[in-house]
Amino acid sequence: MSKGILGRKVGMTQVFAEDGRIIPVTVVQAGPCFVLQKKTKASDGYNAIQVGFEEMRDNLANKPMLGHFKKVGAKTLRFVREFKVADVDSYEIGQEIKADIFAKGDKVDVVGISKGKGFAGMLKRHGGRRGPMSHGSRYHHRTGSMGAKGPARVFKGRKLPGRMGGERVTIQNLEVVQVDADKNVILVKGCVPGAKKSLLILKEAIKSKAK
Repeated sequence: MSKGILGRKVGMTQVFAEDGRIIPVTVVQAGPCFVLQKKTKASDGYNAIQVGFEEMRDNLANKPMLGHFKKVGAKTLRFVREFKVADVDSYEIGQEIKADIFAKGDKVDVVGISKGKGFAGMLKRHGGRRGPMSHGSRYHHRTGSMGAKGPARVFKGRKLPGRMGGERVTIQNLEVVQVDADKNVILVKGCVPGAKKSLLILKEAIKSKAK
């Protein structure tokens, strides 16, 4: 990966292509982000840059993070993440990364935390199928057999009720439809994980599909 940016999900809308087609897009308020640290193979074992996003009040950060921001002369930032890059020397401490790091037609991978659904049953959580609804079946929304009787335990990986959503999800190979560098807005084709105002990570697609 050679480039990436942090942003917040604004919501979804639609735009018209030149041939009149309607394209559903997700609006992402991307950046500006600031380079806080450079990591190299010599010192850390891998090449990466650490970036921060979205200013906040000093009293909302702990002392170690305040010292980290002060050391590089940056403002207090809410989100701090890393991006692995091929060439660390192409970035400078304090450098500002804006939405124009991507251009129309680029392919990106979008990472976010999916919407939490709370405790869900097997049918909703795993897309299971209900039993017969006729009178006397007594098998409507059950989970089914727990497995062999001999081991006297439930094997790992069994599809059972539990907490649904709230997980890190990556959607790959989404197309950048428009970029507004002045407003730091990126329009990405299709939907992305997460609720409105949630944090998103946009990075260059690692296995872009051939056109």
